[in-house]
Amino acid sequence: MKPAARRKARELAVQGLYGWQMSGNPIEQIELTIATTNNMSKVDMEYFQALLKGVAKRSDELDATIKPYLGRLPEELDPVEKAILRLATLELVERFDTPFKVVINESIELAKTFGAEESHKFVNGVLDKAVKTLRKDERS
Repeated sequence: MKPAARRKARELAVQGLYGWQMSGNPIEQIELTIATTNNMSKVDMEYFQALLKGVAKRSDELDATIKPYLGRLPEELDPVEKAILRLATLELVERFDTPFKVVINESIELAKTFGAEESHKFVNGVLDKAVKTLRKDERS
């Protein structure tokens, strides 16, 4: 799959996760809404579904994993930042087919697109710290 298809998958996953966090609706309903309201022909559907469902299923575990690098409690995060960091954490701990630099760069871009003005700097700082532990083998 092309990198652009994965980028689109991440964008839609972040939007879905934000909607899920805000509404509390079942993740399957969120997935269906996204799939029927977007052109999915240029999206890596398998990746989109894995990210969306993976974060929804493991959100507490992902929050606990990223918590030491936040400098604040996960529940104090902006909902957009929380969705991006949960997604990035899932990729870092589960998707070793994606290099950590790609995960960080994509997360920064998502924060620039969807987050508050300085969000991308916060996301970058958190992930730079997290990757030293979560992907220490890849860094060396």
